[in-house]
Amino acid sequence: MNISDIRQDYSQQQLNETDVSTDPIVQFGKWWDDAVKAGISEVNAMTLATSSPDGVPSARIVLLKGYDHEGFVFFTNYESFKGMQLADNPRAALVFFWKELERQIRITGLVDKTTTAESDAYYASRPLTSRIGAWASPQSKVISSRQWLEDNELRYAASLGSNVSRPADWGGYRVRPVTIEFWQGRESRLHDRIQYSLQNNGEWNIERLAP
Repeated sequence: MNISDIRQDYSQQQLNETDVSTDPIVQFGKWWDDAVKAGISEVNAMTLATSSPDGVPSARIVLLKGYDHEGFVFFTNYESFKGMQLADNPRAALVFFWKELERQIRITGLVDKTTTAESDAYYASRPLTSRIGAWASPQSKVISSRQWLEDNELRYAASLGSNVSRPADWGGYRVRPVTIEFWQGRESRLHDRIQYSLQNNGEWNIERLAP
């Protein structure tokens, strides 16, 4: 099949200004609940885009680990490539795509680290093997082989035992949104796009965007 011939028409639902909450986090919660009920695999998978100070972008999939009115939280190695970019340019974009519901959510915002207590609490909730893995993997750094990584894991497993504390270079980030766009697929590519923009007074402005 020719790649340009791959297409799908969307017709499940619609999204109108009168249907959405005045609060984008409440609206996100409604769509989140719908996605969970739909049984979407890896429902919390999201694209995270970061960039260097001079605007060179980078994107990858990470997992959402919490959200509230303060923002959207994920965890990683602070010395990873994304961590280094966020240190230099603390801005990010997130994208959720739930194809089963023909929905997409785009978020842009400012980024800061979660508190030490938040990072410790989440780290402690992880399986032991994942906690050891955070020590064993120098994320984004060049390594000699898969065998080196596995050997490093064994070394840390032997030295750390079962009481594994959080590495200082590992923890959480919170994306504090300034725009949130809700996209609902529609027929003939005339999709519904409702965008929330944070105003200087802390209120959210709601607008419809052309597809």
